[in-house]
Amino acid sequence: MGYKTLNFEIVDRVAWIRLIRPALNLHMANELMDVAWTCEQDDTIRVIVITGTDNTFSFGGDLKSFALGEEDVSKHLKRVTIPLHEAISRFVRMKKPVITGVNGIAAGAGMSLAMIGDIVIVVESAKLTMAYTNVGLTPDGSSSYFLPRLVGIKRALELTLTNRVLTAMEAVEWGIATKVVSDEHLEVELNELASQICEGPVHAYGAAKLLLYNSDEQTLESQMALESDLIATRAGSEEGKEGISAFIEKRKASFIDNDEQHND
Repeated sequence: MGYKTLNFEIVDRVAWIRLIRPALNLHMANELMDVAWTCEQDDTIRVIVITGTDNTFSFGGDLKSFALGEEDVSKHLKRVTIPLHEAISRFVRMKKPVITGVNGIAAGAGMSLAMIGDIVIVVESAKLTMAYTNVGLTPDGSSSYFLPRLVGIKRALELTLTNRVLTAMEAVEWGIATKVVSDEHLEVELNELASQICEGPVHAYGAAKLLLYNSDEQTLESQMALESDLIATRAGSEEGKEGISAFIEKRKASFIDNDEQHND
């Protein structure tokens, strides 16, 4: 189906989501939720890339559209955040790796979207800022969950209370982003990274994501018990068998062909 606020295409098992509307409104939130569903359910998709267009990733919420809505702004924001949060939850929880390519300004909900990537690539000119309290609002889009886990509570409070603008290098140094690339090299980097991950074991990726994202909810012993269960399960899966056989036989594992024959 066609979308008005983003471009969505699947190329060589990689789902590309390009944000074409710089500010998030209700329609965009619903479209993000729809593509998240598609990415989760379509077994031909192995990697998701979310990026922006021109020199903007996302300015965050479209405050003008919120204020001009026909209904009470509080009700309207509920209607916007519910599909947005559903989309984010699906992107984070799905087994497939998600890469975000921050091609410019990421503010408010835009910074939130940037942080949901399992791998976050930022261009040298990128600027990231929470922005919410500048307009008397509080964080949404998962930023209050991810930010303190990534940078610690004190730095999270500083970014939220002062709306300090982080450079690309600061975002990497603080653990918000993974890597800085030149503005001109972003597409190449995203393509190469997506292609590399696409050839890997998507079910093992999902299990690894589960382990890491849920680790702060576990004790040491319960986490190790989960590790034991999952590695045993993965070793007995078609992916695990192929990976171990390939290692012993000193050849490259064929996870894509294996995955198509055995959707474990």
